[in-house]
Amino acid sequence: MADERTRHFRRLAKLRRSARRWSVLAGGLGGAAAVLTPYAGLGLPDAAWVGAAGSAVAVAAWRWIDHRALAAVPAPPALDPAEAAARSRARLVAAVERLPVGPGVLAEVRRVRSRLALRGTSAAEPWARLDRAALTLGGLAGRLTGLAEPAVREAAEADHSLRELAGRVAGVERALKLAPRGPLAEVHATLVAQLEEGVAAYERLVVAAAGYVAEDARPDTHHPAATRLTEATDLLHGVASALAELRTPLPTP
Repeated sequence: MADERTRHFRRLAKLRRSARRWSVLAGGLGGAAAVLTPYAGLGLPDAAWVGAAGSAVAVAAWRWIDHRALAAVPAPPALDPAEAAARSRARLVAAVERLPVGPGVLAEVRRVRSRLALRGTSAAEPWARLDRAALTLGGLAGRLTGLAEPAVREAAEADHSLRELAGRVAGVERALKLAPRGPLAEVHATLVAQLEEGVAAYERLVVAAAGYVAEDARPDTHHPAATRLTEATDLLHGVASALAELRTPLPTP
């Protein structure tokens, strides 16, 4: 994906090539008109040659004028490589998000990248548990309606907060390698305890959500589908018995 500076030079090169092509075409048509025009005067076919040559000369002149005007415009400054890479990545993400399966793919990529960033730290295991619980809750979210909707919103906020806490735990733990002892170790231990407690609470919420969905879907009587199938079966048995009686010959007197 090109930046503004690259597009500027591409437009300039395109205009240069177009001006050259029209110049060559104008020269060819002009030479052909000069050779094919008879000395006795111009006829209708000769006028066509001269008109085409004149049109080609005019278009070539316009192309050269446009090229010189664009060449006089200062080229946009070159982007920093990091900024150019960020823009290209943003365009790629926007293109993927427009696909039907784009959001799911991007979510999975972000999840894998976050897991790799925490690998080797004490936050990796709680983060994996949180990720599994979040995926489970995501599968139940469509059925958590009514009184359960506030719990779903609270879970989303807690998920975001716990993932940020996991990132802080990993950052502090990397800094501990430079100073293994001191107040930083106490801060790290406190953050790890908070992360463990938060993940455990989130897991309990997911278990409660699954119980809510199970109880909400369990009727007091038999499932309506099973009841209808039983009634249909009894009906078919009754029809079969009636047909069998009709086919039985009556006893002769």
